[in-house]
Amino acid sequence: MSEAALTLEGWYCLHDFRSVDWAAWKTLTNDERQAAIDEFLALVETWETTEAGNEGSHAIYTVVGQKADIMLMILRPTMEELNEIETAFNKTKLAEYLVPAYSYVSVVELSNYLPSDGGDPYENPEVRRRLFPILPKTKHICFYPMDKRRQGNDNWYMLPMEERRNLMRAHGMTGRKYAGKVVQIITGSVGFDDYEWGVTLFSDDVLQFKKLVYEMRFDEVSARYGEFGSFFVGNRLPKEKIGSFLHV
Repeated sequence: MSEAALTLEGWYCLHDFRSVDWAAWKTLTNDERQAAIDEFLALVETWETTEAGNEGSHAIYTVVGQKADIMLMILRPTMEELNEIETAFNKTKLAEYLVPAYSYVSVVELSNYLPSDGGDPYENPEVRRRLFPILPKTKHICFYPMDKRRQGNDNWYMLPMEERRNLMRAHGMTGRKYAGKVVQIITGSVGFDDYEWGVTLFSDDVLQFKKLVYEMRFDEVSARYGEFGSFFVGNRLPKEKIGSFLHV
């Protein structure tokens, strides 16, 4: 049996995608729509208080294309808190006019494919920054789930640890070329959702997503062992623009 990678876990993560039922939304009066927007904004303010206290983070983006209209990304210390946030959101008036399009449940993850300087990794400030991140407020976001292939001779989980570590090291070198251009957050979802990892990319230049993902396809770890789900790309929706986005 090949040696399993050890992982470090941080905050739990929910990606929540919704489509707006515009036809139903238009049937409300202006006052009813504004009341629904105000209720949602009050909920967002509670998320901002949590983020200010470094007890979680969140991001709100619109989604380009027909897969969804809005994406919420929520980070919290426990799975129970994610569930409470999802339920509170579902109870709002606005949620009555949002159709669930997709969701993904995971946890921020680092693995022992990465170098270690010894000691308790949870006491390392850089490790803690990566496990418990405050989400960037970049103009654009890209999310996709992925697996490692388990077919015939291309079975990632049958490779020796040292070979997997070398492949991931080379993969990481490609990613480092985009430092300062793209922020990447990896979340593990084995046992939580349909794929094994979720990848969330943040950037102020949307073309960097295409360039990064394309270049990484040529790394053996992706070219030979990577399996990818649907890609979602979108634009940041700051709180002050939520009203105009929902205006009809």
